[in-house]
Amino acid sequence: MARVLHNLLLFMIRLALKIRVLGYWSLIYGYCALCTIVALLKLWWNIILRPTATFQWGIRETPPACLNDTSLGTHCYVRIKESGLRFHYVAAGERGKPLMLFLHGFPEFWFSWRYQLREFKSEFRVVAIDMRGYGESDLPLSTESYRFDYLVTDIKDIVEYLGYNRCCLVGHDWGGTIAWLFAIHYPEMVTKLIVLNCPHPSVFTDYALRHPSQLLKSSHFFFFQLPRFPELMLSINDFKALKGLFTSRSTGIGRKGRWLTAEDLEAYLYALSQPGALTGALNYYRNVFSSLPLSQNYVRSPVLLMWGERDAFLEQEMAEACRLYIRNHFRLNIISGASHWLQQDQPDIVNTLIWTFLKEGEGRKSYRN
Repeated sequence: MARVLHNLLLFMIRLALKIRVLGYWSLIYGYCALCTIVALLKLWWNIILRPTATFQWGIRETPPACLNDTSLGTHCYVRIKESGLRFHYVAAGERGKPLMLFLHGFPEFWFSWRYQLREFKSEFRVVAIDMRGYGESDLPLSTESYRFDYLVTDIKDIVEYLGYNRCCLVGHDWGGTIAWLFAIHYPEMVTKLIVLNCPHPSVFTDYALRHPSQLLKSSHFFFFQLPRFPELMLSINDFKALKGLFTSRSTGIGRKGRWLTAEDLEAYLYALSQPGALTGALNYYRNVFSSLPLSQNYVRSPVLLMWGERDAFLEQEMAEACRLYIRNHFRLNIISGASHWLQQDQPDIVNTLIWTFLKEGEGRKSYRN
């Protein structure tokens, strides 16, 4: 009788797990289909209103002058032997000083850290990389090449190539996700972790599944699962959707901070208009559902999490929940009136908060390699 009950219990557990997995993927594909229908309606409406302009967009041939601003640092390249990929990065500050490594988000590139490169080069060797698939770094064609483990290994390889065995790691948006994961898997290599507008991956997964409002704000995750069509929708009307991300009233930079200049915007369009650039950026999303939930969760480095109060894509309640996964000092700063693009929107506040965090605890000497 006991054996029968035991087998029945195992059967029920396995059945519940299968139902949960089926429900998970049904939600993903169902929401993906809904987002596709909405996108098709938008495309059709664009064709009706602007039949000749809709399918016109151009590759920017010449980089704007701001990308060659010597005050930001020196453009460098590194080829990683293990992956065979070449990465582009911009570096400033004296070699041998503590390493501060910056990881950008979607749809950005190294340039999003321009205010921080200038600010911290006096005390650190500051390095802002173009992550794989972005900017002047190599762009693997396979979606499989953008798995979490590959993205995390990229950071480890770059840190070691630069001659360091640890760093102060700073990440925003997708760069924040990779920063969280790197700190989880290589705690000995992260002296301090600084994340901007990006929840711990497990917090995001749990919260989104329980809060339809966040699921709605994350609808792009589902839409971007489609092949080719998202690239088309981001390109039509000469990249109107991308321009809107950075400049619109609802999502853009500068509602209470600094406005994105025309030259700054052109820098993003130069990077994202290159052949294959949008596919590389979107491939991060095309692996996310198969990479969650995480098998490891806990962060053992001191963490500073900064959050723009008016983030249009991520709900603020997730920020405090990140505390559950941190086994060290945790500082959370909510910045009033700031958008998702925090380090560009409110650079002075962000820089001040980073300096304060760096001076806490062991002090700056702890960053030396």
